[in-house]
Amino acid sequence: MTERQAKGGMERVAVIDFETTGLSPGTGCRATEIAVVLVENGRVIDRFQSLMNAGVRVPPEIERLTGISNAMLKSAPPADAVMREAAEFVGDTPLVAHNAAFDRKFWDFELARLGRTRRQDFACTLLLARRLLPAAPNHQLGTLTRWAGLPATGQAHRAMADAEMAANLMGHLAQLLRVQHGLAEVSHPLLCGIQKVAAKQVADYLRRVASG
Repeated sequence: MTERQAKGGMERVAVIDFETTGLSPGTGCRATEIAVVLVENGRVIDRFQSLMNAGVRVPPEIERLTGISNAMLKSAPPADAVMREAAEFVGDTPLVAHNAAFDRKFWDFELARLGRTRRQDFACTLLLARRLLPAAPNHQLGTLTRWAGLPATGQAHRAMADAEMAANLMGHLAQLLRVQHGLAEVSHPLLCGIQKVAAKQVADYLRRVASG
């Protein structure tokens, strides 16, 4: 085991979270906030966060959920400019999100507006938690944070707080893989592999990985 692995580290990954006006990106549904947490060797090494004005209205129920108002977005930078900066901040770093299917849609949509295409995969802490933490009451990010005794990071449904919660959960899952499943090294490709395995087959899959 390398010194990096002993300290609970992985290669650099970018944990992201979007707040949005709805469930699927399009003309009337866009991102309102993005946060990115860069994690390397088990530590947060950098952060990026910004509101983003895409020229769409925030529905009242979404404003109540996130606290992001139309007045706040009026003075926010343009969404395309924010996404360009976020994309440069991330570069080709592997991506992580909680319920990544949701964030991936918005990441890809906003990238496409810039004429860009995502090249890296997403690891999903929701899919991983369903496989590795079956005893949890449910697999919502806030529930898992409290259940696992992870640090509170701020107001839920704000991008930075949720990205930091997802980063902490990723670290918790990586440590569980090392301690309980005997994996000498945990990497982003391994996480992406685990999330594709049926829950009932995860134990066998991890034994094969651990035995080399």
